[in-house]
Amino acid sequence: MARATTVQRIRRHAGEAVFLRVAGPDGPRNRARIHTTPGPRWFAPERPVRRVHGDASMFVGGLAALLLQSLHPLAMAAVAAHSGYRGDPWGRLHRTSTFLAVTTFGTSSDAEAAVARVREVHARIRGRTADGIPYRADDPELLTWVHIAEADCFLRAHQRYGRSPLDPAGCDAYLADTARVARALGADRPPESRHELALRMERYRPALRSTAASRDTARFLLTDPPLPGAARLPYALLTAAAVDLLPPWAKAAVAAEVPAAARMPPVAARAGGRALTRAIRWALPPSPPPPPPG
Repeated sequence: MARATTVQRIRRHAGEAVFLRVAGPDGPRNRARIHTTPGPRWFAPERPVRRVHGDASMFVGGLAALLLQSLHPLAMAAVAAHSGYRGDPWGRLHRTSTFLAVTTFGTSSDAEAAVARVREVHARIRGRTADGIPYRADDPELLTWVHIAEADCFLRAHQRYGRSPLDPAGCDAYLADTARVARALGADRPPESRHELALRMERYRPALRSTAASRDTARFLLTDPPLPGAARLPYALLTAAAVDLLPPWAKAAVAAEVPAAARMPPVAARAGGRALTRAIRWALPPSPPPPPPG
């Protein structure tokens, strides 16, 4: 009994530490509101988007998505100039994770309000790259790129590390689910199947490349994250799994910034990714039960 109590205590403390790091100090209150507030949702409980976004594999997919998104020079310029990811990286993570949770699990009215807030912020972001090319955050082309990079990485991570990988029809259904959120944000014809996703990724491919800004972001994410020493080893496993998840051309673009500790062959990276996601899944508490229908 004492041993079981000790294990439970360790699990609770670990889960709280991980959850607060990702969701922030308001995370527990937001979590309860998102999951227990009565009302219609954008996505029913059985929809694939709930399975994917509620799984620990999102930790790997989220980091991979940031690395992939950074390879679009205009998107990276907007992030570098306006997101404050260096000055407040955890705040940005808290806002992003809350947005994903609200739009995936929250009420329709809360999801619509979250989208409206993001669109309001995007409407104010304008600028030029170092080469003088203008950009705006509400450009449908940029919004679509950000979306497909996320959808691709989230789905890849789930299929490799998720508790219950999707069948082919489920993968397409996941992309159809996420397309609903992307359209609400202003994306241009977001893909609704794996075939469409591959075609859109190929269309963006000529515009994607390593830049000084993307390399700086990769160094920050992979080499010098603002983490305590005890978290460095788990984070090394996370970075190795995230880099390994990238398409070969994207992996090559960030390879120079991968620290020696995270340079693992695919077999080792995937073994580490499986161990890490299982540990996170074990530690995190289950979501609150949804409100009764009606």
